[in-house]
Amino acid sequence: MMREDVDAPIFNMAMRTADMLVNMFGPRCEVAVHDFSDLKKSLVYLAGNVTGREMGSPSTDLVLNELTKPVAEIEDIPNYKTRLPNGITMKSSTIFLRDAGNQVVGALCINYDISMMMQYETEMQEFLMFNGTEEKSETFYSTVQEVIEDMVGQVLSGFKKAPSMLSLEEKIECVRQLQDKGAFLIKGSTEYLASVLGVSKFTIYNYLQKIRIQAEYQLEC
Repeated sequence: MMREDVDAPIFNMAMRTADMLVNMFGPRCEVAVHDFSDLKKSLVYLAGNVTGREMGSPSTDLVLNELTKPVAEIEDIPNYKTRLPNGITMKSSTIFLRDAGNQVVGALCINYDISMMMQYETEMQEFLMFNGTEEKSETFYSTVQEVIEDMVGQVLSGFKKAPSMLSLEEKIECVRQLQDKGAFLIKGSTEYLASVLGVSKFTIYNYLQKIRIQAEYQLEC
């Protein structure tokens, strides 16, 4: 539909824009062009169809409310939420069309059905929920050696000194913490820790024995 009156360039551009927007955003997008020369049947062009309206439909109450204002105070209405009787939720924007004298002669109205997106949002929120509020730390390794090295490194970093500078009590505490972490369940961990601490693997076994004796003694007490 092409107009031939004085405002034709305005409406023809609006109609081309409507087609371009629907072509770009797809079938969930509807763009309506209104001609305010007759508000009872102002809908003169419709690209896409989300609202179920037909050509010749009247202006919306939102538009009519805006038109009650002085011309200088009528403003475009961007990005607002609307809902259809059938439950469809839309994201809408209204751009008022003005002639050379700055009079409002029509509107370009964009409606986008976001119902499915909102459903996906709810499902994504449910999927992204976790049990509990505390974030748990878990490191994913490629080799067993990486596991051993990382666990030993984490414990030693807490002593703030070189392994060779650790006292006997600190070395035993290091072994205690690694035992609590389950490090000695991994084959090779005893030998690796011994090399880092500069002791023999039998010394590590002695530390473990002391820790077990201390634990048994405290349990009996």
